[in-house]
Amino acid sequence: MSPDEGVKPIVLLLGEVVLAHAEWNALSEIAELRQVNHGTREQFLNDCRAGVYEGVLVISRTYDSTQITGRFDKELVDVLPSSLKFVSHNGAGYDSIDAHACAARGISVSNTPGAVDACSADTAIFLILGALRRIHIPYTALRAGKWRGNMGLTHEPEGKMLGILGMGGIGTAVARRALPFGLRVQYHNRSCVPEQQNITGAKYVSFEELLQTSDIISVHLPLNASTRGLVSYKEFAMMKTGVVLVNTARGPIVNEDALVKALEEGKVWGAGLDVHEREPDIHPGLINNENCVLLPHVGTATVETQRKMEVLVVENVRSALERGRLITPVAETRKMMANGFTQVQELS
Repeated sequence: MSPDEGVKPIVLLLGEVVLAHAEWNALSEIAELRQVNHGTREQFLNDCRAGVYEGVLVISRTYDSTQITGRFDKELVDVLPSSLKFVSHNGAGYDSIDAHACAARGISVSNTPGAVDACSADTAIFLILGALRRIHIPYTALRAGKWRGNMGLTHEPEGKMLGILGMGGIGTAVARRALPFGLRVQYHNRSCVPEQQNITGAKYVSFEELLQTSDIISVHLPLNASTRGLVSYKEFAMMKTGVVLVNTARGPIVNEDALVKALEEGKVWGAGLDVHEREPDIHPGLINNENCVLLPHVGTATVETQRKMEVLVVENVRSALERGRLITPVAETRKMMANGFTQVQELS
Protein backbone atom coordinates (compact mmCIF):
# COMPACT_ATOMS: atom_id res chain seq x y z
CA MET A 1 0.00 0.00 0.00
CA SER A 2 2.97 2.33 0.22
CA PRO A 3 2.80 5.00 -2.49
CA ASP A 4 5.55 5.27 -5.06
CA GLU A 5 8.36 7.57 -4.13
CA GLY A 6 7.29 11.18 -4.67
CA VAL A 7 3.68 10.30 -5.50
CA LYS A 8 1.07 11.47 -3.01
CA PRO A 9 -1.88 9.25 -2.10
CA ILE A 10 -5.23 10.49 -3.40
CA VAL A 11 -8.12 11.64 -1.20
CA LEU A 12 -11.53 12.14 -2.81
CA LEU A 13 -13.97 14.56 -1.16
CA LEU A 14 -17.64 13.90 -1.86
CA GLY A 15 -19.57 17.09 -1.14
CA GLU A 16 -18.35 20.33 0.42
CA VAL A 17 -16.30 21.29 3.46
CA VAL A 18 -18.14 24.18 5.09
CA LEU A 19 -16.22 25.16 8.22
CA ALA A 20 -12.94 23.22 8.51
CA HIS A 21 -11.27 24.68 5.41
CA ALA A 22 -7.88 25.19 7.03
CA GLU A 23 -7.74 21.62 8.35
CA TRP A 24 -8.89 20.17 5.02
CA ASN A 25 -6.50 22.25 2.91
CA ALA A 26 -3.59 21.26 5.18
CA LEU A 27 -4.03 17.68 3.94
CA SER A 28 -2.63 18.82 0.59
CA GLU A 29 0.83 18.62 2.17
CA ILE A 30 0.55 14.84 2.33
CA ALA A 31 -2.09 13.96 -0.25
CA GLU A 32 -3.53 14.89 -3.61
CA LEU A 33 -7.01 16.29 -2.94
CA ARG A 34 -9.82 15.76 -5.43
CA GLN A 35 -13.50 16.65 -5.15
CA VAL A 36 -16.91 15.69 -6.52
CA ASN A 37 -19.59 18.20 -5.53
CA HIS A 38 -22.23 17.67 -8.21
CA GLY A 39 -23.65 14.99 -10.47
CA THR A 40 -25.93 11.99 -10.18
CA ARG A 41 -25.68 8.49 -8.78
CA GLU A 42 -25.72 7.03 -12.28
CA GLN A 43 -22.84 9.27 -13.31
CA PHE A 44 -20.83 8.39 -10.21
CA LEU A 45 -21.41 4.65 -10.74
CA ASN A 46 -20.39 4.92 -14.39
CA ASP A 47 -17.27 6.89 -13.48
CA CYS A 48 -16.32 4.26 -10.91
CA ARG A 49 -16.80 1.47 -13.46
CA ALA A 50 -14.71 3.42 -15.98
CA GLY A 51 -11.83 3.69 -13.52
CA VAL A 52 -12.05 7.49 -13.13
CA TYR A 53 -11.29 7.20 -9.40
CA GLU A 54 -8.73 4.42 -9.55
CA GLY A 55 -5.85 5.32 -7.28
CA VAL A 56 -8.04 6.94 -4.61
CA LEU A 57 -7.00 5.65 -1.20
CA VAL A 58 -9.43 7.59 1.02
CA ILE A 59 -12.93 8.95 0.46
CA SER A 60 -14.11 11.80 2.68
CA ARG A 61 -17.89 11.67 2.58
CA THR A 62 -20.25 14.42 3.72
CA TYR A 63 -23.80 13.59 4.82
CA ASP A 64 -25.23 15.74 2.02
CA SER A 65 -23.22 13.90 -0.62
CA THR A 66 -25.97 11.26 -0.62
CA GLN A 67 -27.76 13.66 -2.98
CA ILE A 68 -24.89 13.14 -5.44
CA THR A 69 -24.05 9.45 -5.10
CA GLY A 70 -27.07 7.99 -3.37
CA ARG A 71 -26.62 5.55 -0.54
CA PHE A 72 -23.29 3.72 -0.27
CA ASP A 73 -25.09 0.41 -0.77
CA LYS A 74 -23.62 -2.84 -2.07
CA GLU A 75 -24.15 -1.82 -5.69
CA LEU A 76 -22.04 1.27 -5.21
CA VAL A 77 -19.49 -0.29 -2.88
CA ASP A 78 -18.84 -3.09 -5.37
CA VAL A 79 -17.70 -0.61 -8.04
CA LEU A 80 -15.56 1.62 -5.83
CA PRO A 81 -11.91 1.69 -6.93
CA SER A 82 -9.79 -1.29 -5.93
CA SER A 83 -7.29 1.16 -4.43
CA LEU A 84 -9.81 2.43 -1.86
CA LYS A 85 -9.12 1.39 1.74
CA PHE A 86 -10.85 4.05 3.87
CA VAL A 87 -14.12 5.98 3.99
CA SER A 88 -14.27 8.86 6.47
CA HIS A 89 -17.97 9.67 6.92
CA ASN A 90 -19.32 12.91 8.37
CA GLY A 91 -22.09 11.86 10.75
CA ALA A 92 -22.58 9.88 13.93
CA GLY A 93 -25.22 7.80 12.19
CA TYR A 94 -23.93 5.88 9.20
CA ASP A 95 -27.03 4.04 8.00
CA SER A 96 -26.43 5.61 4.56
CA ILE A 97 -23.37 3.34 4.25
CA ASP A 98 -23.48 -0.44 3.96
CA ALA A 99 -20.59 -0.97 6.33
CA HIS A 100 -20.85 -4.75 5.96
CA ALA A 101 -20.36 -4.45 2.19
CA CYS A 102 -17.38 -2.17 2.83
CA ALA A 103 -15.90 -4.66 5.29
CA ALA A 104 -16.32 -7.46 2.76
CA ARG A 105 -14.12 -5.45 0.39
CA GLY A 106 -11.57 -4.61 3.07
CA ILE A 107 -12.65 -0.97 3.26
CA SER A 108 -12.56 0.62 6.72
CA VAL A 109 -15.25 3.16 7.63
CA SER A 110 -15.28 5.85 10.32
CA ASN A 111 -17.99 8.14 11.65
CA THR A 112 -18.10 11.13 14.02
CA PRO A 113 -19.25 9.91 17.44
CA GLY A 114 -18.81 12.23 20.37
CA ALA A 115 -18.85 15.35 18.22
CA VAL A 116 -22.66 15.34 18.12
CA ASP A 117 -23.39 14.34 21.72
CA ALA A 118 -23.97 17.77 23.27
CA CYS A 119 -26.15 19.34 20.59
CA SER A 120 -28.19 16.16 20.06
CA ALA A 121 -28.82 15.93 23.80
CA ASP A 122 -29.79 19.61 23.92
CA THR A 123 -32.32 18.96 21.16
CA ALA A 124 -33.75 15.96 23.00
CA ILE A 125 -34.25 17.99 26.19
CA PHE A 126 -35.86 20.79 24.16
CA LEU A 127 -38.30 18.29 22.65
CA ILE A 128 -39.03 16.64 26.01
CA LEU A 129 -39.92 19.98 27.59
CA GLY A 130 -41.82 21.10 24.52
CA ALA A 131 -43.90 17.92 24.37
CA LEU A 132 -44.64 17.97 28.10
CA ARG A 133 -45.84 21.59 27.85
CA ARG A 134 -47.56 21.04 24.48
CA ILE A 135 -45.66 24.12 23.40
CA HIS A 136 -46.88 23.98 19.80
CA ILE A 137 -50.40 25.05 20.81
CA PRO A 138 -49.66 28.42 22.52
CA TYR A 139 -46.72 29.11 20.21
CA THR A 140 -48.78 28.95 17.03
CA ALA A 141 -51.85 30.55 18.66
CA LEU A 142 -49.86 33.60 19.72
CA ARG A 143 -48.51 34.17 16.23
CA ALA A 144 -52.02 33.79 14.83
CA GLY A 145 -53.30 36.51 17.18
CA LYS A 146 -55.24 34.05 19.35
CA TRP A 147 -53.21 34.47 22.56
CA ARG A 148 -53.11 30.97 24.16
CA GLY A 149 -55.50 29.28 21.76
CA ASN A 150 -57.09 26.11 23.12
CA MET A 151 -54.23 25.39 25.48
CA GLY A 152 -55.10 23.48 28.65
CA LEU A 153 -52.99 22.48 31.63
CA THR A 154 -49.77 20.68 30.77
CA HIS A 155 -47.02 18.79 32.60
CA GLU A 156 -43.61 19.51 34.08
CA PRO A 157 -40.62 17.16 34.18
CA GLU A 158 -39.90 16.97 37.90
CA GLY A 159 -40.47 13.50 39.33
CA LYS A 160 -41.12 11.89 35.95
CA MET A 161 -39.29 8.74 34.86
CA LEU A 162 -37.23 9.24 31.73
CA GLY A 163 -36.46 6.04 29.85
CA ILE A 164 -33.49 6.29 27.51
CA LEU A 165 -33.28 3.78 24.66
CA GLY A 166 -29.59 3.58 23.86
CA MET A 167 -27.12 4.72 26.52
CA GLY A 168 -24.22 5.69 24.30
CA GLY A 169 -22.62 9.11 24.18
CA ILE A 170 -25.83 10.94 23.28
CA GLY A 171 -28.00 8.97 25.71
CA THR A 172 -25.55 9.67 28.51
CA ALA A 173 -25.51 13.38 27.63
CA VAL A 174 -29.32 13.42 27.77
CA ALA A 175 -29.27 11.73 31.18
CA ARG A 176 -26.82 14.32 32.52
CA ARG A 177 -29.03 17.17 31.32
CA ALA A 178 -32.19 15.54 32.63
CA LEU A 179 -31.11 15.34 36.27
CA PRO A 180 -31.25 19.10 37.04
CA PHE A 181 -34.89 19.09 35.85
CA GLY A 182 -35.75 16.58 38.56
CA LEU A 183 -36.21 13.68 36.16
CA ARG A 184 -35.45 10.17 37.30
CA VAL A 185 -33.55 8.19 34.68
CA GLN A 186 -33.52 4.57 33.56
CA TYR A 187 -32.17 3.10 30.37
CA HIS A 188 -32.01 0.08 28.14
CA ASN A 189 -28.96 -0.83 26.12
CA ARG A 190 -27.64 -3.94 24.41
CA SER A 191 -25.69 -4.44 27.61
CA CYS A 192 -25.47 -2.78 31.00
CA VAL A 193 -23.09 0.18 31.14
CA PRO A 194 -20.17 -0.62 33.50
CA GLU A 195 -20.74 0.97 36.90
CA GLN A 196 -17.64 3.15 36.67
CA GLN A 197 -18.91 4.59 33.35
CA ASN A 198 -22.47 5.17 34.53
CA ILE A 199 -21.82 8.74 35.61
CA THR A 200 -25.52 9.58 36.01
CA GLY A 201 -26.44 6.60 38.16
CA ALA A 202 -29.22 5.69 35.71
CA LYS A 203 -30.91 2.33 36.34
CA TYR A 204 -30.54 -0.45 33.78
CA VAL A 205 -33.83 -2.14 32.87
CA SER A 206 -35.10 -4.51 30.21
CA PHE A 207 -36.66 -3.17 27.03
CA GLU A 208 -40.10 -4.24 28.21
CA GLU A 209 -39.72 -2.66 31.65
CA LEU A 210 -38.57 0.60 30.12
CA LEU A 211 -41.65 0.70 27.90
CA GLN A 212 -44.01 -0.17 30.77
CA THR A 213 -42.65 2.17 33.45
CA SER A 214 -41.32 5.29 31.70
CA ASP A 215 -43.25 8.55 31.65
CA ILE A 216 -41.00 9.82 28.86
CA ILE A 217 -39.13 7.68 26.33
CA SER A 218 -36.22 9.17 24.41
CA VAL A 219 -34.74 7.22 21.49
CA HIS A 220 -30.97 7.26 20.94
CA LEU A 221 -30.28 4.10 18.94
CA PRO A 222 -28.49 3.63 15.63
CA LEU A 223 -30.61 2.57 12.67
CA ASN A 224 -29.91 -0.97 11.55
CA ALA A 225 -31.80 -4.16 10.75
CA SER A 226 -32.52 -4.85 14.42
CA THR A 227 -33.77 -1.35 15.29
CA ARG A 228 -35.84 -0.53 12.19
CA GLY A 229 -39.47 -0.40 13.32
CA LEU A 230 -38.44 -1.28 16.87
CA VAL A 231 -41.12 0.96 18.39
CA SER A 232 -44.42 -0.03 16.79
CA TYR A 233 -48.01 -1.02 17.69
CA LYS A 234 -47.06 -3.71 20.21
CA GLU A 235 -44.60 -1.44 21.94
CA PHE A 236 -47.03 1.50 22.19
CA ALA A 237 -49.60 -0.85 23.71
CA MET A 238 -47.10 -1.68 26.47
CA MET A 239 -46.47 1.96 27.38
CA LYS A 240 -48.14 3.94 30.14
CA THR A 241 -51.12 6.04 29.13
CA GLY A 242 -49.94 9.62 28.82
CA VAL A 243 -46.38 8.78 27.82
CA VAL A 244 -44.22 11.26 25.90
CA LEU A 245 -42.12 9.92 23.04
CA VAL A 246 -39.04 11.74 21.75
CA ASN A 247 -36.89 10.67 18.81
CA THR A 248 -33.68 12.44 17.80
CA ALA A 249 -31.95 9.32 16.45
CA ARG A 250 -33.35 8.01 13.15
CA GLY A 251 -36.95 8.21 11.97
CA PRO A 252 -37.47 4.59 10.82
CA ILE A 253 -36.83 3.30 14.36
CA VAL A 254 -40.41 4.42 15.15
CA ASN A 255 -43.39 3.21 13.13
CA GLU A 256 -45.14 6.53 12.57
CA ASP A 257 -48.49 4.95 11.66
CA ALA A 258 -48.45 3.34 15.10
CA LEU A 259 -47.37 6.60 16.73
CA VAL A 260 -50.19 8.56 15.08
CA LYS A 261 -52.71 5.96 16.23
CA ALA A 262 -51.35 6.14 19.79
CA LEU A 263 -51.56 9.95 19.73
CA GLU A 264 -55.11 9.93 18.43
CA GLU A 265 -56.18 7.43 21.08
CA GLY A 266 -54.56 9.43 23.88
CA LYS A 267 -52.05 6.69 24.71
CA VAL A 268 -49.27 9.14 23.88
CA TRP A 269 -49.62 12.58 25.50
CA GLY A 270 -47.20 14.20 23.11
CA ALA A 271 -44.33 13.52 20.74
CA GLY A 272 -41.12 15.42 20.04
CA LEU A 273 -39.46 14.45 16.76
CA ASP A 274 -36.36 15.78 15.06
CA VAL A 275 -36.23 12.80 12.70
CA HIS A 276 -38.93 11.23 10.57
CA GLU A 277 -39.63 7.86 9.03
CA ARG A 278 -39.76 9.06 5.41
CA GLU A 279 -37.73 12.27 5.42
CA PRO A 280 -38.29 14.83 4.04
CA ASP A 281 -41.95 13.72 3.81
CA ILE A 282 -43.71 14.12 7.16
CA HIS A 283 -46.64 11.93 8.18
CA PRO A 284 -49.81 14.05 7.83
CA GLY A 285 -51.10 12.57 11.08
CA LEU A 286 -48.15 14.22 12.85
CA ILE A 287 -48.41 17.51 10.98
CA ASN A 288 -52.10 17.76 11.88
CA ASN A 289 -51.65 16.79 15.53
CA GLU A 290 -51.03 19.85 17.68
CA ASN A 291 -49.60 17.68 20.46
CA CYS A 292 -46.48 17.08 18.39
CA VAL A 293 -43.33 19.20 18.46
CA LEU A 294 -41.69 18.69 15.07
CA LEU A 295 -38.25 19.70 13.80
CA PRO A 296 -36.76 19.02 10.32
CA HIS A 297 -33.68 16.99 11.39
CA VAL A 298 -31.71 19.97 12.71
CA GLY A 299 -30.38 18.47 15.94
CA THR A 300 -26.75 18.84 14.91
CA ALA A 301 -27.18 22.06 12.93
CA THR A 302 -24.97 24.31 15.01
CA VAL A 303 -21.76 26.01 13.98
CA GLU A 304 -19.88 24.46 16.87
CA THR A 305 -20.99 20.89 16.23
CA GLN A 306 -20.66 21.01 12.45
CA ARG A 307 -17.10 22.27 12.82
CA LYS A 308 -16.25 19.54 15.35
CA MET A 309 -17.65 16.94 12.96
CA GLU A 310 -15.71 18.23 9.96
CA VAL A 311 -12.48 18.43 11.97
CA LEU A 312 -12.92 14.83 13.14
CA VAL A 313 -13.51 13.71 9.55
CA VAL A 314 -10.24 15.39 8.54
CA GLU A 315 -8.44 13.84 11.50
CA ASN A 316 -9.65 10.41 10.40
CA VAL A 317 -8.37 11.07 6.88
CA ARG A 318 -5.00 12.22 8.20
CA SER A 319 -4.72 9.18 10.46
CA ALA A 320 -5.51 6.89 7.54
CA LEU A 321 -2.79 8.54 5.45
CA GLU A 322 -0.12 8.74 8.14
CA ARG A 323 -0.83 5.70 10.30
CA GLY A 324 -2.86 3.38 8.11
CA ARG A 325 -5.85 3.34 10.46
CA LEU A 326 -8.89 5.40 11.38
CA ILE A 327 -9.42 7.13 14.72
CA THR A 328 -13.14 6.43 15.11
CA PRO A 329 -13.87 3.23 13.15
CA VAL A 330 -17.46 1.99 13.12
CA ALA A 331 -18.39 -1.33 14.72
CA GLU A 332 -18.24 -3.29 11.45
CA THR A 333 -14.73 -2.02 10.81
CA ARG A 334 -13.59 -2.86 14.33
CA LYS A 335 -14.98 -6.36 13.93
CA MET A 336 -13.29 -6.72 10.54
CA MET A 337 -9.93 -5.81 12.02
CA ALA A 338 -10.40 -8.00 15.09
CA ASN A 339 -11.13 -10.98 12.87
CA GLY A 340 -8.04 -10.30 10.83
CA PHE A 341 -10.20 -10.02 7.71
CA THR A 342 -7.83 -7.46 6.26
CA GLN A 343 -4.51 -6.05 7.24
CA VAL A 344 -4.09 -2.32 6.82
CA GLN A 345 -0.39 -1.67 6.92
CA GLU A 346 1.32 1.49 7.96
CA LEU A 347 1.87 3.95 5.11
CA SER A 348 5.42 5.06 4.65
